[in-house]
Amino acid sequence: MSEKKAFVIDVARCSGCYNCQLACKDEYCDNNWMPYAKPQPDVGQFWLRVDPHECGTIPKVRMHYIPRLCNHCDDASCMVAAPDAVYRREDGLVIIDPEKATGNRALVDSCPYGVIYWNEELNLPQKCTGCAHLLDNGNGVPRCVEACPTDAFKFGTETELKELIAEAEVLQPLQPKSDHSPRVYYLNIPKGFIAGTVYDPVDREVVIGAVCLLTCGGDEWTVITDDYGDFWFENLQQERQYDLKIESTGFITKSFTALSPVKDINLGDVPLDRKA
Repeated sequence: MSEKKAFVIDVARCSGCYNCQLACKDEYCDNNWMPYAKPQPDVGQFWLRVDPHECGTIPKVRMHYIPRLCNHCDDASCMVAAPDAVYRREDGLVIIDPEKATGNRALVDSCPYGVIYWNEELNLPQKCTGCAHLLDNGNGVPRCVEACPTDAFKFGTETELKELIAEAEVLQPLQPKSDHSPRVYYLNIPKGFIAGTVYDPVDREVVIGAVCLLTCGGDEWTVITDDYGDFWFENLQQERQYDLKIESTGFITKSFTALSPVKDINLGDVPLDRKA
């Protein structure tokens, strides 16, 4: 029995170029790759789609991109919903049989990740196949992996990728508290951030070199405001609450309490009052 394949996607390397999304369309539109897939519609479906995520508020904004595709889950809910029409190959790729699944629209709703699509013209549920037809023909990787110019995608056996997988995480399903053991893993998904700009309201100048101390329980982090008076605390756990203290020589200490970066926090322009 062959070892199961997996994807590892490094979000920090993804530039949002959409090459992977375009390569997927190029591979499947107007192409019949039976027995794994009938043609993908020209519009309305992206078996691999790149979702942009805009975090924070102007001017403290960060962008990142999440490529989303079928997770080829070990505990695939689509296989439970249609055991006669959905199967898992020996290499772990989950396939919707285009013949047996015809007319089964319920399969679209069975996916907790929202990555099964309905082809109205063909009366057929469809999704990423992991480019099983290419793998069968000796191509070592799917088109999305091959097309990525920043090497954000890795594809291989779980043994080959075990070190990356150990550091990675999986996307949460749309249905909370459900675990489907997905085999698409992600590195460096940004967490919450707290940011702001420190300035002197008297001189109307930014304060460079102010010490910003962030604490949570017994943990603490320190950053120094840069040449623009800016500070950033990134990759914070969104379920925790943080206290912030800002100090600079000749100024009264500024404090914030119970900051919760469930949504990224832009404190905006933070004035420091001069000491008497």
